Amino acid sequence: MHKPITLSRYVFHSLRKLLALVTRPSVQNDSAETLGIQPDKPVCYVLRNHSLSDLLMLENVCRKAGLPRPYAYIDAGAKEGDRAHFFLTQQEGLILQRERPKHSDTLENLLKRVEESEDQDIQLVPVSVFWGRAPDKEHSALKLLFDWNFSLGGRFRKFFAILIHGRHSMVHFNPAMSLREIVDEGQDYPRTLRKVGRILRVHFRQLRESVIGPDLSHRRNLVNTLIHTPQIRKAIEAEAAAHDITLVEAEQKARTYANEIASDYSYPVLRSLDILLTWFWNKQYDGVSINNVEKIRDLAQTHSIVYVPCHRSHIDYLLLSYVLYYEGLTPPHVAAGINLNMPVVGTILRKGGAFFMRRTFRGNPLYSSVFHEYMHTLSTKGFPIEYFVEGGRSRTGRTLNPKTGMLSISMRSYIRDSRKPVTFVPVYIGYEKLLEVKTYLGELRGKSKKKESPFDVFTTLAALKDQFGKAWLNFGDPINLGTLLDKQVPGWESHTSIEEKPVWLKEATNQLAFSIASGINSAAVLNPINMVAMALLSSPRHALGEQELVLLLDTYSRIMSRCPYSSKTVMTDLDGHAMLRYAEKLNVVTKISDSLGDVYSLEEKTAVAMTYYRNNVLHMFAVPSLLCCLFVNNDRLSLREIYRVCTILYPYLKAELFLQWSEQGFMRVVRKWLNTLVDEGLITVDSDNVFYQPEQSSAKYVMLTVLSRAISQTIERFYMVISLLISNGSGSIEQETLENQSRDLAQRLSIIHGLNAPEFFDKSLFKGFIEQLRLNGVLDICQTNKLNFGEEVVMVADEAFKVLTSEVRHSILQTTKSQPAPIPEPGED
Repeated sequence: MHKPITLSRYVFHSLRKLLALVTRPSVQNDSAETLGIQPDKPVCYVLRNHSLSDLLMLENVCRKAGLPRPYAYIDAGAKEGDRAHFFLTQQEGLILQRERPKHSDTLENLLKRVEESEDQDIQLVPVSVFWGRAPDKEHSALKLLFDWNFSLGGRFRKFFAILIHGRHSMVHFNPAMSLREIVDEGQDYPRTLRKVGRILRVHFRQLRESVIGPDLSHRRNLVNTLIHTPQIRKAIEAEAAAHDITLVEAEQKARTYANEIASDYSYPVLRSLDILLTWFWNKQYDGVSINNVEKIRDLAQTHSIVYVPCHRSHIDYLLLSYVLYYEGLTPPHVAAGINLNMPVVGTILRKGGAFFMRRTFRGNPLYSSVFHEYMHTLSTKGFPIEYFVEGGRSRTGRTLNPKTGMLSISMRSYIRDSRKPVTFVPVYIGYEKLLEVKTYLGELRGKSKKKESPFDVFTTLAALKDQFGKAWLNFGDPINLGTLLDKQVPGWESHTSIEEKPVWLKEATNQLAFSIASGINSAAVLNPINMVAMALLSSPRHALGEQELVLLLDTYSRIMSRCPYSSKTVMTDLDGHAMLRYAEKLNVVTKISDSLGDVYSLEEKTAVAMTYYRNNVLHMFAVPSLLCCLFVNNDRLSLREIYRVCTILYPYLKAELFLQWSEQGFMRVVRKWLNTLVDEGLITVDSDNVFYQPEQSSAKYVMLTVLSRAISQTIERFYMVISLLISNGSGSIEQETLENQSRDLAQRLSIIHGLNAPEFFDKSLFKGFIEQLRLNGVLDICQTNKLNFGEEVVMVADEAFKVLTSEVRHSILQTTKSQPAPIPEPGED
């Protein structure tokens, strides 16, 4: 009989209790349901390395979780036999020990048992123990000296790892695997034994890579490897020929580029930074709310993951890396702009996993080749990667139009080598108070973008006296690149050329970009601050009495719970009163009290800042707000009329707000929202499917009006562009001129109507709408570079007309009719 630990029961449990005093492990997958354990079948735990401390830790965790205990005998009630655990390796050496693979006697006995009896089955549960993998609890850089790598080590080092990291360790259970299923494959005993060992080793290797990451090469070795790849050698030869320099000089240029790009990943630096970040998130913020990470943890074991978060702040990449490390996943290599490669700061970022890229690769094929090869190396080796598809930080709070350059590089790398699946993970990052919001609003009003400086850290520290609420991080639905290509481009695997871009690459990349942006928005969070921002910014003069405001917030919560934007959407569980108190705590609302009660309002500067937080979730309110706009401006509408307006406007709303539905799916959403508005009493419907607005003197009509204002500014911008097109005439205006006129008109209307929202006249939004008109065939560009259009423009204008108030329609029409005649271009008569 094999006895893996030759200690009496008394000594074992004495050591177990002693270990419990110095350890506080975090545990992943510690329930029978999660592991798929069947209570009527024996359980045997598998540990990778022979370690008494790991077994003691496992015993303590199983006792606490109510799982079968590993030190007990496999057969319940038995007083002898095999214990319910075994190790995949055995130790050799007394002091300086090494691990050697060896089949356990216990595994051999269990396998024979199952082979001899068809009714017998054993459930094997692989378990990994990591020491020092709870970064949010570390407070001393001394602990970094004794990190435990479970592939090498000795008793002395393990003792100090337990002593220093014991309260910050992690135990990770893998789902149970059936020994019966493997035996039933019909192979002979030796092959089955080898196969079980192989499967278990794969389990441990995949989990290790998802938690710690693939083995890191020294940066110098990585650069040398890059320089000697066939692709870079060819680029070096082309560079030497093009610039009449020697191969040695061209190689030195390539080496300089590689050193400029490559990260210098350092776990001690990463974990030292984590001590600071733990303080930051828990002291300056009220912690981090993390959602929907479970599926990502599973994918990380088998896929190369590309994290594609929205970009709100410079601290986004710190937050995502921190959360992944906290959740027991490998922090990614993060693409950063070369502008962040500043003295001191750049070095720290590089050692924390950042790699740097220039704003443009144009005109520098050697740099482009080196960067492409570096990205390919990271992806094929299985390193997680992170980059921001928006290119830069959003100044308005909206998800920006994706930049497709990095996506194209990732896609070409996968086409070149698709052996390891690649999955893109959209990530929504939201803040209840943003460090840079004042800077953003200044830039929207015309201030030049400030260049980054190492001294910016002191400006940031000066702002830390404020309260910032929570940070929210929500993982969206993963997008498998292979599946997307199979759907979009059947037969894509036949493209084998590394140098040439396939003709379908641009369209496939654009589809991937939209899917990612839509995925980010689908994972958006309705937190208390953006809910209060939505309510007050939709109210006259940005003020409401307490009762009215609480009623509105509760209505928002109720309708959004009934019609959630997506299955990944997360919403605060606070009620209206609690949201209001929370906003007061963060000093984003002003309370004025009198004998009639309390009134809550937004000061002018605060109101402008709050547009940022409202815009984070504007897309969630797009459908109900559009319907409310219809019923504010029309006393009755048939279902057919509602569908017609929504069908015509939806492509433009979808393009601007990255809405997730197909046109057919959108109609089902419209119907669901109509039913919700009817149930709320905000509209009524008769037996003929004709819908009616409520009495205009009623409280329901007021609520309908407030709900309509979320999307009204978007529709107003659409109408401005259309009106200016019609006013100028077909073939009379260039796109850039139209964009400038639209922005000027929006600025004028914002003054006339008191709209203090900088994104209302953001030129990029007008550009996006005009581009969508072109994609839909409503506009085209003639040979003289002017915009041509037909009757479709008038149709779009008519439908937009139905959802705007008469006051706004009048202002737009009066202004566009008074536009001066277009100035002839040089050379025109």
